[in-house]
Amino acid sequence: MMSRGILLILALSLVGCGAGTSGTTPGGGLDKPNPQVIEPVAGAQPAPSKSANPYGDVHAHATPISVVRHELRLELVAERVTNARYIDPLQYVTVWERTDQGVDAQLPVGAPILAPCPVKILDVTPDWYLTQPLVYFELLDGPDAGKVQYVAEEITDIARPGTILQQGEAIAHYAATGTGIEYGWSTPSGITLAVATTGYEEGEITPAGRLMRAWLNSLGANAGPNT
Repeated sequence: MMSRGILLILALSLVGCGAGTSGTTPGGGLDKPNPQVIEPVAGAQPAPSKSANPYGDVHAHATPISVVRHELRLELVAERVTNARYIDPLQYVTVWERTDQGVDAQLPVGAPILAPCPVKILDVTPDWYLTQPLVYFELLDGPDAGKVQYVAEEITDIARPGTILQQGEAIAHYAATGTGIEYGWSTPSGITLAVATTGYEEGEITPAGRLMRAWLNSLGANAGPNT
């Protein structure tokens, strides 16, 4: 009898506990959920862009005006082709030599290489061949206006880049030592036309060289045939 009483007490206790967790409300309805307010978790923000500042580099410095002026001096001049005549730029040649990238020649020491028409000195390559310079210049008049020529090697007293010379003024003078001069056609960047078009191997007669000898002969230079 004692055991049965204990079991009955336990059963009633369990029923009482269950009543406290019933799925119904006092009104007889179903329990409604009581959700907790969950604050949204902010997502990861995009990583800062590593691209350049859209407003520019705050540490950058403006290009010095001296550099800008120098670059402007080297710009080609927009010139129209005219019927003006050229003069022979190599009037003091004593020996005509081979045709290669241009035409090779020798002059008396100090003799000038003349501007065949008004020209603009574009720039000087100081160590073009065996520590000897090359100067290239734009023709500003005549049938070849806008084209560029060069003279290189045994030259000194070269006109400064950006200078505009009149016809007959000295582009450079023949130096006391060196390997003679070479006179030819150039690109606006100072690369010889021969290299820029057909390439060049030492001693090769190039089409650009042939054109230059014919051009000089047309001015009465008596440069002779291509050799």
